[in-house]
Amino acid sequence: MYGCGPTVYNYAHIGNWRSFVFYDLLRRYLEYAGWPVNLAMNFTDVDDKTIRGSRAEGVPLKEFTRKYEEAFKKDSRKLNILPPRVYARATEHVNDMVRLVVRLRDRGLAYRAEDGSTYFDVSEFKGYGKLSHLDLGELREGASGRVSVDEYGKEEARDFALWKAWSEEDGDVYWDTVLGRGRPGWHVECSAMSMRYLGDSFDMHTGGVDNIFPHHDDEIAQSEGATGKPFVKTWMHSAHLIVDGKKMSKSLGNFYTLREVMARGYAGREVRYVLLSAHYRQSLNFTFEAVEAARASLARLDSFQDRLQASKSTGRGLPSWALQAEAAFKAALDEDLNISEALAGLFEMVHAGNRDMDAGQLDWSAADVLALLARFDTVLGVLARPATELPADVAAMAEARVAARTARDWAESDRLRDALKAAGWEVRDTPDGQKLKAI
Repeated sequence: MYGCGPTVYNYAHIGNWRSFVFYDLLRRYLEYAGWPVNLAMNFTDVDDKTIRGSRAEGVPLKEFTRKYEEAFKKDSRKLNILPPRVYARATEHVNDMVRLVVRLRDRGLAYRAEDGSTYFDVSEFKGYGKLSHLDLGELREGASGRVSVDEYGKEEARDFALWKAWSEEDGDVYWDTVLGRGRPGWHVECSAMSMRYLGDSFDMHTGGVDNIFPHHDDEIAQSEGATGKPFVKTWMHSAHLIVDGKKMSKSLGNFYTLREVMARGYAGREVRYVLLSAHYRQSLNFTFEAVEAARASLARLDSFQDRLQASKSTGRGLPSWALQAEAAFKAALDEDLNISEALAGLFEMVHAGNRDMDAGQLDWSAADVLALLARFDTVLGVLARPATELPADVAAMAEARVAARTARDWAESDRLRDALKAAGWEVRDTPDGQKLKAI
């Protein structure tokens, strides 16, 4: 499985994270169902955007991109996204890309232009645009020529750059190769790296719907053009994320990175729940009300697990309602990752389990039910409560409250309790001292 990774020129926004959480859900469920997954993901660390960004900041490309690469990995951990088997940096696979371009040129599918760049000749590849259902015949008239930018629309479908000849805008970013001095085009990067780690043909390729054209259509053309073999058996794309019912845009003030969302006091676990809770092929409307609802849903799941751990159940094995939930969970996710139905089955289980515990019907094993929830969480990645690391300001308030209680300053103690609650932390005074719990 190959997942289109981030272009490391900025912090990933929540629209990006919707796609990455989808990859993770798919990968986790395949493994839950017994299919070991060899997942490769790229870091696009050389392209139009990364070069512009590094030059604007006046720092070397490697220094510029590594900062955002490390931020991506850190944010992935906050969202409990499992790392791939391999992260592949484009800059470390330029030789693979050059060899691929040479193969295409030798097969008559690529040509050198006047400026020294090498382009893919889309007219020579039968079926170009088949993933996006592009009718090239309708577009070629008036759309002849070449396009060298990495991103373009269907109306601009034309020969695209495989290797870009060096220009002054590239500064010191270039490689001297048999193709001349220059750098790879964005589209050839994923073809070369996916085939390097997964072979000429592999099972699954994922991305956002915005990757279908031109990026994935170009990947197909390059890869199948070079090898003569089918490139990918199954393509899976996640739909767009919108915010408050509108397209995410900085001009509208609804553009958020994960860091900006978490700065409002939300946990990565809560954001992950929102991002995975809608079917991957449906547009997801991200709102802060939805994150609040996720917090409430997770609190209900936490409470259920707390009751199970404290339960005095005397039986053995799973009760009928847990067996039904297990079957419903798998049936829903087998049906094109129907996560909404899977979550509905989970909450039916919570309702039935609470009903049994309320009635004192405990002729089943709470430990077995907890083990089933743990198996579900190998897919969902939201049920286990992460170890809590107090933010510095919260830790300072908690310490001040302890001091206030020691001094018997109850008014200050109550004020700090309220301040901690406003910051998202519940305070409990126990025989073992003050305890804090994220709320």
